[in-house]
Amino acid sequence: MTATRAIETTVDEPMSNATPNCIFCKIIAGDIPCTKVYETDTVLAFEDINPIAPVHVLVVPKRCIQQADEFNAADRELLGDIMLAAGEVARIKGVTESGYRLTTNNGPQGGQEVLHLHLHVLGGRQMGRMG
Repeated sequence: MTATRAIETTVDEPMSNATPNCIFCKIIAGDIPCTKVYETDTVLAFEDINPIAPVHVLVVPKRCIQQADEFNAADRELLGDIMLAAGEVARIKGVTESGYRLTTNNGPQGGQEVLHLHLHVLGGRQMGRMG
């Protein structure tokens, strides 16, 4: 049985670097609804609206970082927060024992569709080969 826990918290202060046309910034700000799975002060995880697997959750930093190459040494804690959130999402969704895939798309040839870095947590079925 898959356990799902929705976390109902809000962001108390607006993100200082939110991009006006970024759909994820709008979701984080509460302007667009989502099905929250997990949330901390720095990360929001929510169900993908076009899932490609039975479990398909997006883990998004609340600070708008468009691509992975924009991170620097000062972002180590945020990077850890993203990975810890992904593990918590896997536990909440009940896929830690069966296995799951973590992936991110970076840039046009990497298949990135939203210019706000995000990690996909995919599970609930056998994943195929990558590539």
